[in-house]
Amino acid sequence: MLSPIAKKAIEVYGGADLWLNSDVIEAEVSVKGLAFTLKRRQFFNRANIKMAINRPYSILTPIGNDKGISGILDNGNVRLENQRNEIIAERKNARTYFPYGRRLFYWDDLDMAYFANYAFWNYFTFPALLMNKEITWEEKTDSCLQATFPNSIPTHNAIQSFHFDVDNGLLFQHDYTADIISKYAQATNVVLKHEEKNGVLFPSVRKVTPRGLSGRPMNWPILIEIKVHAFEMIRTAINKI
Repeated sequence: MLSPIAKKAIEVYGGADLWLNSDVIEAEVSVKGLAFTLKRRQFFNRANIKMAINRPYSILTPIGNDKGISGILDNGNVRLENQRNEIIAERKNARTYFPYGRRLFYWDDLDMAYFANYAFWNYFTFPALLMNKEITWEEKTDSCLQATFPNSIPTHNAIQSFHFDVDNGLLFQHDYTADIISKYAQATNVVLKHEEKNGVLFPSVRKVTPRGLSGRPMNWPILIEIKVHAFEMIRTAINKI
């Protein structure tokens, strides 16, 4: 049964009907921050992302230096495809390769395809996650929900916290540990701005920093900054991916 704050969040982000009857999200994003630099990755500059809402499937283009190469997450597997939809590299059970070895210092395109796609899928498909029967939600306070994710959903870690404005239901903070980086990579994802496009309200600016001992976000360093330039939900089954 949905808690009052979960119901309010679903409603403010478009309503259950919209999320249950839409198939695809398409967006344009720019992302930068220390997390990219530490893994020797270039920033995303107006990259295109297309994802299924009802399952962990996401396509991010470009994933690296080659503008014609897409990184694709398909449940727990990742692959790279060129503009002719030809697979040029793939990695099954991608999570099992993290975080040790050369991944402590460098991520290749497949590593980035896994991390970026699952992170975006989790961020962008909220609040559909609130209605996902595989996820267990617990109301910690009237403004905080704790989610327990199953192994079948690629995500940062099993137990995460979502904080809402109790008056309007807007998400303003998301706490997690980025396990594929380190079990000590406790982070806070703060929503700085919401926008409305195509009749849908969504978080358009986010900042990720380490989470302090008090549980509050630290001001520095900025691990990731996310700017969403475009966001669209597609309801027709013709556009399923």
